[in-house]
Amino acid sequence: MSKEKTAQLRKFVKPFETADVKASVRQLVNTIPPFIIAWTLAYLALDVSIWLTIALCIVAAGFVVRTFIIFHDCTHGSFFKNKKANAVVGTITGIMTLFAYEKWKREHSIHHASSGNLDKRGVGDIWVMTIEEYVEASKWERFKYRMYRNPLVMFGLGPLFLVLISSRFNRKDARKKERNNTYLINISLVVIYSLLIWAIGWQAFLIVQGITMFTAGALGIWLFYIQHTFEDSYFEDESEWDYVKAAVEGSSYYQLPKVLQWVTGNIGFHHVHHLSPRVPNYNLEKAHESTPPLQQATTINLKTSLKSLRYKVYDAKNKTFVTFGEIKHLLNENKITAQ
Repeated sequence: MSKEKTAQLRKFVKPFETADVKASVRQLVNTIPPFIIAWTLAYLALDVSIWLTIALCIVAAGFVVRTFIIFHDCTHGSFFKNKKANAVVGTITGIMTLFAYEKWKREHSIHHASSGNLDKRGVGDIWVMTIEEYVEASKWERFKYRMYRNPLVMFGLGPLFLVLISSRFNRKDARKKERNNTYLINISLVVIYSLLIWAIGWQAFLIVQGITMFTAGALGIWLFYIQHTFEDSYFEDESEWDYVKAAVEGSSYYQLPKVLQWVTGNIGFHHVHHLSPRVPNYNLEKAHESTPPLQQATTINLKTSLKSLRYKVYDAKNKTFVTFGEIKHLLNENKITAQ
């Protein structure tokens, strides 16, 4: 992509970067109160049927995902024009979704600045190994990677790791503001959860909150995974890496049914988001529809997205993901060479 086309693409998206206070407030109103209502109904349904409770927890989980998108926009400073308003709403929605606002804000900004860069992996992204790295890795390292990429681990244990461990502790290089924000959110969670357990009992709380947050966490990880893991996703070495190419060619357009698109806050237009993180979620579709070049991004849907579960290792030479089975012969060849 030439510099002229890059500049033109950014120019096309620029008008959609302005936050609309009314739209933001409207989204808060149609997201947070419905979540509270669904959660409460799920608790009350325990006296009727556990299956009804589970169904309502799934509905509540959908609103948690939508709440996370608001949190996500706040970390980019795109939900409100006012920086303080983003920080306040971001911290509140961080408590609701169990994520530390300042911590996630920094790590996610690193993800945006390095997505698709093979020389800058490791912060705020999905663990990806190239064929060469995987073949040359130790048995233990390959075992860890295979477990990490296993769907049962990624979408089963992944949500628990994110909310119970990763989001609860600061990185060693975290600054005071980031540390204090994490402490504030952790303390708030302890107080709120203690009050809820006191009010409804630990069993009911564990069932309703556990099912709701686990479901939301699994859905969130799936969305993040599918947005960057597709057959011809963009990855390049530092010397060849380009921000716009990484955004448009390394982020998918996840074409979802309108209901799911609404629940996920338009995050399926991930290529638009990576091109310009300042575009609020409610403007992503408009930016996509108004910018023809963006409509050329890799498009996947519910059916085709399931194929991404097969993609495990990145072939840097042919610029594509491959399965473990496709490179098994390389492991055997490497073993014979070593002997």
